Amino acid sequence: MCVLQGIVALLLPPLAVLWKRGLGSSFVLSIILTILGYVPGLVYALYVVITDRD
Repeated sequence: MCVLQGIVALLLPPLAVLWKRGLGSSFVLSIILTILGYVPGLVYALYVVITDRD
């Protein structure tokens, strides 16, 4: 996991998902989770950043 991507995931979870997976269903899910609560969006963004390999 890149440190910069981890920091972005902590501050702006949807932006981190957009960075890793692009504009798609994962990004929309991240926005919905972040709107419902910051913590679910944060957990999902960290999951995406940690598990996706470039």
